Amino acid sequence: MEILWLNFGFVYLFSLFSRLFSNPIKSEPYVRPHRLLVFLVMACLICVAGLRQNIGDTYFYMHAYKVGDFQLNHIDFKDEFGFYFLQWLLHHFSNNPQMLIFTTACITNMLIVLVLYHYSRFFELSIYILITSGAFTVSMNGIRQALAAAILFAATAFLLHGYWKRYIVVVLLAATIHQSALIFIPIYFIVRRKAWTKVTFLLLLCAVVIAFSFNTFSTLLFDALSDTKYEHYSQFSEGGASLVRVAVSAVPLIIAYFGRERLRALWDKSDIIVNLSLLGFIFMVIATKNWIFARFDIYFDLYSILLISWLIPLFVKQNRYFIYYGLIVCYFIYYYYEQVQTLMIDYHSQYLKW
Repeated sequence: MEILWLNFGFVYLFSLFSRLFSNPIKSEPYVRPHRLLVFLVMACLICVAGLRQNIGDTYFYMHAYKVGDFQLNHIDFKDEFGFYFLQWLLHHFSNNPQMLIFTTACITNMLIVLVLYHYSRFFELSIYILITSGAFTVSMNGIRQALAAAILFAATAFLLHGYWKRYIVVVLLAATIHQSALIFIPIYFIVRRKAWTKVTFLLLLCAVVIAFSFNTFSTLLFDALSDTKYEHYSQFSEGGASLVRVAVSAVPLIIAYFGRERLRALWDKSDIIVNLSLLGFIFMVIATKNWIFARFDIYFDLYSILLISWLIPLFVKQNRYFIYYGLIVCYFIYYYYEQVQTLMIDYHSQYLKW
């Protein structure tokens, strides 16, 4: 895991200096980090993710790319044909499966970093949590879903400013990579409302009810998925998500709730990000009964990372350093616990060796 630790260190330092050398924008509540240093952050993430040869389902994607016969006339424009088209296109340049891994890593990480560059209040904190929360590692596991999530995340501006037609086009594009992205069509209309209303607490209540009556809920859901490509999820039996992950998802929302008026004053679009983070928490609660539901958090974790960067200014000035470094320490402990102790992540690459 030495490469991942080195990447972690360099990425955080580059992102930290990018904010220290930044310039505030008078017309917006954001801070624009230094572009060259942001590019170095992006380059580190892309190289480490793109040059890997293991982690999660990387091997299976590489194998499928190597042995697959990708022909344009085989595309039936159903299901997730966009990913098939991408592989067909890449085969014109190289049959080396590393091409697929590097390209998907490049698109995924570039889009994520660009959105954080534009909307994060503390860019280096967002990048730090991107890694320590496990989101960066997850992007190297669920390749298609992470790519779809990054495409949706890139449409954050459409979501925030209410350009629903453009947003739905992006959702449909992401759905050609992973069909689960289609849930963001109804989600668009759900999250574009004030946070912490009766609807918010109704959604939380629904999550609790589903968790306690999960057998009935799962039966209905998996019956609906029968005769689809996702029907095998009904056989998934690896247990539920840990309560630690649920707690990690809950803490930012608790802080956002108590500082909701201050948060709205700082950023008038914050309610949308809060609502998206809340939906991620709801899926995580349900995932305590079956881990497969945690895969939806590949989408929502990105918005939670963005939200956390706006929590620091909610505290009085003399406490902000304590909260900032408290987040740094707590997420580092969580990263070590999850990535090293629990998952025992081991990174392999033919190109990056230590």
